[in-house]
Amino acid sequence: MQQQYTELKRNVSLLGELLGTTIAHSQGPEVLEKVELIRHLAKSSRGGDAQARETLIETLQSLPDEELLPVCRAFSHFLNLANVAEQQHTISDSGCPQGPFDTLQTTLSEITKKVSLGDTDQHKVAQVIENLSIELVLTAHPTEVTRRTLISKHVELSDCLSELGACLDNNLCRNEVIARIEQLICQAWHTNEIRNKRPTPLEEAKWGFAVIENSLWDAVPKFTRTLTQLAQGQLGITLPEDYAPVSLASWMGGDRDGNPNVTAEVTQSVLDHGRWMALDLYYRDLDVLSSELSMAPANEALKALTGDHPEPYRALLKQLKADINETILFLEHKIKSRPSSYQDKIRSTSQLMEPLSACYCSLTECGMEVVANGMLLDVIHRLRCFGVQLCKLDIRQDSGRHSDVLSEVTRYLGLGDYAQWSEQDKQAFLLSELSSRRPLLPKHWQPSEEVQEVLDTFSVIAAQDRAALGIYIISMAREASDVLAVELLLQESGCPFKLPVAPLFETLDDLNHAQQVMQQLFDSSWYKGHVGQQQYVMIGYSDSAKDAGMMAAGWAQYLAMEQLIEVGDKYQVEMHLFHGRGGTIGRGGAPAAQALRSQPPGSLSHGLRVTEQGEMIRFKFGLTPVAIQSLSLYASAIIENNLYPPPQPKADWRAAMALLSEHSCKQYRDFVRGNADFVSYFRAATPEIELAKLPLGSRPAKRKPQGGIESLRAIPWIFAWSQNRLMLPAWLGALAGIQSVVKTYGEELLGEMSEQWPFFRTRLEMLEMVFCKTDLWLSEYYDARLVPDDLQPLGESLRSELKEATQFIKKYAPKGSLLSAQPWIRESIELRNPYTDPLNVLQVELLKRTREKANHELDSALMITMMGIAAGIRNTG
Repeated sequence: MQQQYTELKRNVSLLGELLGTTIAHSQGPEVLEKVELIRHLAKSSRGGDAQARETLIETLQSLPDEELLPVCRAFSHFLNLANVAEQQHTISDSGCPQGPFDTLQTTLSEITKKVSLGDTDQHKVAQVIENLSIELVLTAHPTEVTRRTLISKHVELSDCLSELGACLDNNLCRNEVIARIEQLICQAWHTNEIRNKRPTPLEEAKWGFAVIENSLWDAVPKFTRTLTQLAQGQLGITLPEDYAPVSLASWMGGDRDGNPNVTAEVTQSVLDHGRWMALDLYYRDLDVLSSELSMAPANEALKALTGDHPEPYRALLKQLKADINETILFLEHKIKSRPSSYQDKIRSTSQLMEPLSACYCSLTECGMEVVANGMLLDVIHRLRCFGVQLCKLDIRQDSGRHSDVLSEVTRYLGLGDYAQWSEQDKQAFLLSELSSRRPLLPKHWQPSEEVQEVLDTFSVIAAQDRAALGIYIISMAREASDVLAVELLLQESGCPFKLPVAPLFETLDDLNHAQQVMQQLFDSSWYKGHVGQQQYVMIGYSDSAKDAGMMAAGWAQYLAMEQLIEVGDKYQVEMHLFHGRGGTIGRGGAPAAQALRSQPPGSLSHGLRVTEQGEMIRFKFGLTPVAIQSLSLYASAIIENNLYPPPQPKADWRAAMALLSEHSCKQYRDFVRGNADFVSYFRAATPEIELAKLPLGSRPAKRKPQGGIESLRAIPWIFAWSQNRLMLPAWLGALAGIQSVVKTYGEELLGEMSEQWPFFRTRLEMLEMVFCKTDLWLSEYYDARLVPDDLQPLGESLRSELKEATQFIKKYAPKGSLLSAQPWIRESIELRNPYTDPLNVLQVELLKRTREKANHELDSALMITMMGIAAGIRNTG
């Protein structure tokens, strides 16, 4: 284990030295000397040297305005370089000696042993692997703070570190690679880290497309091919030819919840850009295939398509390439709003799949399986995952916007105000209209601008090929009428296909109410007949945690999943649970394997659909081997959960969790809602107000611009607390909840739950990770410099609560040490702390100075601290 860390530290040290050289050349040796002094003081401070901490603070406070920006940039750049080294390390020979498929191979080996011993049924294993479904939903939530320009340099740096590991004994090779690393670091230093303006939804979508092009395009076919081979080789399971365990969707350009920048026009443009990029990638693939498939032997089916051509495969591919190129030119002109005579020829995946499948069958029949199972099969795997749209686009909208449409209609028709009706009356009206053959929307009615935008979105949906779209998500869904309203608007738009509509249950009350809502829907003969055997429901992690605290939200999510599975079984409907997780603990984030293995039994029986958000997309899928590793982790955990589900919680465990949830929620809300000074304290002690200056994403930080903390989105809420290292949303209330269990049931039950129940063990491990990232002295320093005297007692009480919670959780951690079961994560945090600490102290200084007097250059330095701390903490939103 230590050897692994040695190589990582060597790479981090090298990157740090080369960064130092760049700083010395750019800013002068004096600045580098000051940066080095600050680094050494921070390291000594972390080692417990109180005098070094005082000197560190004095040094940073005394920096003149003109030195703040380069010093902030130095530490921010180092943390980004450390992230590059760490990500590369996870896929290196020392960090992962068995390769990116290690987890999957280990899982399948264990299953093979159990099958041979008769402990596991071979047929069930085959069924579970055949039904494996991993649907990743890329979202553009504003936590990705690094510009695409810099990300591309970081990707090349990672490649260089891999090359460096391969030429340790070749000085000439090593010097050449180091020279390239130095060039890239210099390029990054002289590149503006901060975007000049917020990205548009289209730019966010292009960023998501780039992730697909740069890593997932290669990762998915490699993963699918290897999984198929492992299933055959280790378990003797032959998977079907059309096996497609991975699929992809996106919210970028489709998520209009509280984002006025996502319009119907933008959604159509994103769909066009996605198809353009997909076809461009396929064209490149077919170009390579054309050079490879030079063979003459072909079966009768292929000859029927190509005639007597001496090179039938090339002939078929040539026509395909021509049609693709024609469509690319059509889309280019459409995107640029230019007239053209080009035709839109390739609109559906089958137009590519059928001829390529014909080539595959011909090669196989003619004894050229080895060729068929090469690049051609990879392209077929890509088609099954990405289609011709690159990724399916989900549409998300707030339930209130649909209600607004119906209110305007009913008022125009003289029926009253829909929004004021009872739930029973709403359902009766909606079901009546859904069963009616006449249109609801009047011909000469002129809706308001906001309502017209909603209707335009439905028109865009209706005009698409079904395969281009994922599902329709209703945020803040509370009643059955919220779902029926969307079904009616889809019907009114003339949508020719059935688009799955998923209610998103977000708050604590909504999660508790989810079972009742779905029962009401399935009790409707119209609805049950319409949805058939499949229903999507989205579980909201972010807003439920913001509403009730992490522990209470976690239990509500667990119960909601259990109850939804029961409802599905009762009505014979497959319940597809869609997990709206974030990267951070406060938004449902946890190491993927633990999170999936701790879910209720049966919750993954119909696969996994999960959001991948912000910077976590880059950390988990930014490089091809990393993406394969992440898919391997997901696949292993899903297979294990379905074959060996976690235990059903015992009655006393449930009672304990109910009590824990009640007390933790009460304490959380008493602080956040019940304390009249809390909002003022929050805005003084964190950079919440200043965060709005950081041009992270296209979506506003608040659902309502004039709203208070209740309208603040979960992401900036979490982001702000992570900046001052209090990490409050991820732990507040946990202590009161756990202590209530100990007081009522005793420590023995708590220990039993920790040892035997993966759900509870995962909650404790999440707290352990949070406590390793919190820092009492830094939070105290924020308060001392930024918070008015009359509000400081609130901060003191929160830190006292944090300290007590940390000590309490330590008692239940293996070996009595936080993250002892996950030393890699602890090592990673400790590696960053000496570089994150100075940024925290600098941020306090910058907040104090900018709050006293506006200064554009100091604002830039402040934004750099936010970005650097985000890089140091890693999962910020």
